[in-house]
Amino acid sequence: MTKIVPNRSLALPHESFLHPSRRGVVAGLGATMLSLAMPRTASSALTSAEAVTHSQVEQMLRPLLETKDPALWQFAVNIFEHCILDRMLPAEPPLKHSWLVPGGGYIGQWLWDTTFITDLLAILPDQRDFIRGAYANFWDFQHRWSEAKPDYAQGMVANFMAPDSGPSGFSGKDWLTFPAYSQAPLLAWGVERVYARNHDMDLVRQALPHLEAFHNWYWRERDLDGVGLVTVGAYSGVVQHARYETYDQEVDLDTLQLIPHPGRPAGAQNGSWYGDIYIPANTSYLILSERSLIHLAEAAGDTSLAARRRPILDKGVDAMRRHMWDDKQNCFLAVRCKSLQKLGSATIGGLVPLYASVPTEDQASTMAQALMRPSWNTPVPIPTVDRLDSQYKSAAFWRGDVWPSTAYQALAGLRRYGYQAVVGDLAGRLLDNALKMGVNEHYDSQSGAPLGVPYLGMSAILLTIALEGLSPRHVIHVAS
Repeated sequence: MTKIVPNRSLALPHESFLHPSRRGVVAGLGATMLSLAMPRTASSALTSAEAVTHSQVEQMLRPLLETKDPALWQFAVNIFEHCILDRMLPAEPPLKHSWLVPGGGYIGQWLWDTTFITDLLAILPDQRDFIRGAYANFWDFQHRWSEAKPDYAQGMVANFMAPDSGPSGFSGKDWLTFPAYSQAPLLAWGVERVYARNHDMDLVRQALPHLEAFHNWYWRERDLDGVGLVTVGAYSGVVQHARYETYDQEVDLDTLQLIPHPGRPAGAQNGSWYGDIYIPANTSYLILSERSLIHLAEAAGDTSLAARRRPILDKGVDAMRRHMWDDKQNCFLAVRCKSLQKLGSATIGGLVPLYASVPTEDQASTMAQALMRPSWNTPVPIPTVDRLDSQYKSAAFWRGDVWPSTAYQALAGLRRYGYQAVVGDLAGRLLDNALKMGVNEHYDSQSGAPLGVPYLGMSAILLTIALEGLSPRHVIHVAS
């Protein structure tokens, strides 16, 4: 195979907020349209949210987005209409502020879905208050949780926060006991993305102490041996709940067991709540968010916070490079806690470290080469498991299917290393399929058939792929 070389002239820097694009917008129009989008009650919105019409969304977006491609324009309008505006709900106990629901059976405000949605919502004018409120719901939960829990558990933000009116399993009345686990730690990254678009320093200042508390909880409760890697876990003691903290059916967690925390004495305050496998996905997301937290602290003038986080960031990057990188699989692998023995399966979690700028230049080059081989280069890229793995099934949930969010993270990360040609090919085919099949939760990596929830909130990331120019064939921009 011809060696793939990076084109540094095309590589993008980290999504820094220091030089955001400026755009002229008609703020009153956006505010009026969005006031129409808010449903009367959260419970009724779960099945039939009142929404602005398609033509109203088009009118709202015309000053904001630019493209000469009619199909891509309608794609963008549909995503804003169904993945974003239809997902905005008014405050309902225990959520004190307006909030965002992913859609389908995913009731409540979910951690990483919210970050993908608010990134694009921040393009619209006059949405600072709504976005602040959505993130304030996380900070409110964290405060309530910390007041009610022992020291070791304080600082957690849950996987999702449900309204009191939600059905069994999704009721805010159960917040003390379920979900007793978190999710991929992308909150700092989400706040940074919003700030890059709307320069809301109030959002940043409100978020900083809560983000640091969340990160401290994550390292304390998920890095069991203090090596700079994180596992999953659940205070419920249910192993599947622990898997829900990441890609819940991923093959490298098939043998996951829950154990007590080795750093605390045995007893009632130290149950079998902690996974025995360190995973590259959540470790990468925490490293990514440490970078974002440092950038946000610097923007707010909090140099001491930034200084506290840098050694933690460096430790995590070094640990992943030393303990998780695998020359045979050409990606990062999950490892057993304590022994640091690598597990065999190569999954999408081993590719998303690209987005956190974890790989060395040589490792990134190896990953670029691997993405063009049959292992990963499926008709619709990028599958959640190496296609040559015995457990790969093209439509299986996190076991060979394609999720837009993780495909974006791997591709956007790879482009930072300069591999635009590889990224352009893979991102182009992913977008071609979404334009043909519609916006969906995930896709069959062979046929491209849509799977799961249509217009799931976090699938709005498909538009982000186009807006960031990952595919040169799909040209659309935020107006400057």
